[in-house]
Amino acid sequence: MHKVRKGVITVAGLGTRFLPATKAMPKEMLPVLDKPVVQYIVEEMAASGITEIIFVTSSQKRAIEDHFDRNFDLEEQLKKVDKLHHIQDLIELSKKVRFFYTRQSQPLGNGHALLCAREFIGDEPFAFSDGDSIIDAKTPVVKQVARVFNKVGASIIGVQRIEDKQAMTKYGNVYSKNSKLETRNSKLYRVEKIVEKPSIEKVSPHGLIIGGMRYIFTRDIWSFLEKQKQGRSGEIWVADAVNAMAQKKPLYAYEYEGQYFDTGDKISLLKTSLHFAMKDKETRHELHRLFKN
Repeated sequence: MHKVRKGVITVAGLGTRFLPATKAMPKEMLPVLDKPVVQYIVEEMAASGITEIIFVTSSQKRAIEDHFDRNFDLEEQLKKVDKLHHIQDLIELSKKVRFFYTRQSQPLGNGHALLCAREFIGDEPFAFSDGDSIIDAKTPVVKQVARVFNKVGASIIGVQRIEDKQAMTKYGNVYSKNSKLETRNSKLYRVEKIVEKPSIEKVSPHGLIIGGMRYIFTRDIWSFLEKQKQGRSGEIWVADAVNAMAQKKPLYAYEYEGQYFDTGDKISLLKTSLHFAMKDKETRHELHRLFKN
């Protein structure tokens, strides 16, 4: 089995929920404190042993390429005023990971976007994420899922288990063939099917949702994506291809440890920013003063 060393992040969406802010700036570059959303995801992959990442972009996403590229003139200027520490984490990230880019020529869904990365990935297993979700975890979630992948040797989805059935209707639900796959690992499930945003009467009885798009895929996914017909909005979706794969191939779900934050709308992005602000001593102190007043 190949080591998981490549990652795909799809960032080709239009970001219409954040207009007019995203007219000139990619939604994935919106800041959570002092870092753009997509940097959190890249840092998670890098901390999980991913050494090559390909972004599937669109023509409006050039800022992402510029962000992860080294700017030696800027670095030299910051050195002179003793402020290089402001971008030191980004510099170290560029030393750990090689970045590649390909464009999705038309907005045909995240399944079509993932297919755009096939030539780069080849037959290797790989990590896959969208560019919207941040997961705050002690152990990076991609690393958690990759560890389990190394044991089961088949495609695997990172999931969360929640009890609020109404909330479950907002996510992709995962249904298991048996309540638990192994007595030794009560967080590992064999997937029977996936249903996007089911009605409240038909949510997963196991409470499993795809909270944050964290997958480890084998090469099996490519044939299902190629055959996948257009789904909602006339687009090709990863979840539909994964559901088809579950009918034919072993597919697993792992209940990861961590707190998932969706940043795909204004309120969710604000909640995410507040969460990380409260983890920072300086900003937490300022927030306490603000709310007291």
